[in-house]
Amino acid sequence: MAKPRSMRERRGWAFATAVAILKPTLLATTRHEWVDGEKLPADGGAVIAANHVSHLDPLTFAHFIYDHGRLPRYLAKASLFEIPVAGAIVRSTGQIPVQRMSTSASQAFDAAVQAVQEGKIVIVYPEGTLTRDPGLWPMVGKTGAARIALSAGVPVVPVAQWGAHEILYPYAKKPDLVPRKLIHVKAGDPVHLDDLRGQPITPDILQQATARIMHDITALLEDIRGETAPTERFDPKRAGVRVIGNPNAPQKKRRLRRSR
Repeated sequence: MAKPRSMRERRGWAFATAVAILKPTLLATTRHEWVDGEKLPADGGAVIAANHVSHLDPLTFAHFIYDHGRLPRYLAKASLFEIPVAGAIVRSTGQIPVQRMSTSASQAFDAAVQAVQEGKIVIVYPEGTLTRDPGLWPMVGKTGAARIALSAGVPVVPVAQWGAHEILYPYAKKPDLVPRKLIHVKAGDPVHLDDLRGQPITPDILQQATARIMHDITALLEDIRGETAPTERFDPKRAGVRVIGNPNAPQKKRRLRRSR
């Protein structure tokens, strides 16, 4: 188990406020097991690619990143930036708003590339949403993490996390805080992408890179869970599951206007 690193980056008021509020809360409500955190780059830009099992895991994962000397910056839902007070903190900590399922999502890509080129780390959930896999294994990945890394020339570090779902299961309404749950996080070596760099960033290249990223995340999660993932990765579109939002909620029927 890696020893936490000291913080080298300048935090600023927003990060200092968030840490003062969240870290004591997380320490009071969770236990943690950080493994191979030294594989996170101590400095310089990078994409950190992780699985997503709970609405709570951005906080527990940020705890892991912060304990290893880096400031976490996420591609986050744009709606979070509109929340009073919290929105100001989210903006001031350099989180990157994403308008999901819209053409303006390209702005988030540009901001992420700029951030890693400036030496920051950006955390990406390649699945794009909470996993819909029945066993909470990583699903088919989207190409954003690969596109950012190949465009900016930075590494992708795969990380697996497990345990936050025991506090707040996907789309559950009430957390289960007692007893304290154990949060496991394990980092891996940078994903092998050297043979793909320097080539035109085509859909095929992005798919190859994304497949490698998801493979490495899944292998790390297998180590944490002591289990073997399904041989076929879950694909929400093929399974007929809604891509965003609660997949268990009834879908509203669209009313068709009759032409006169």
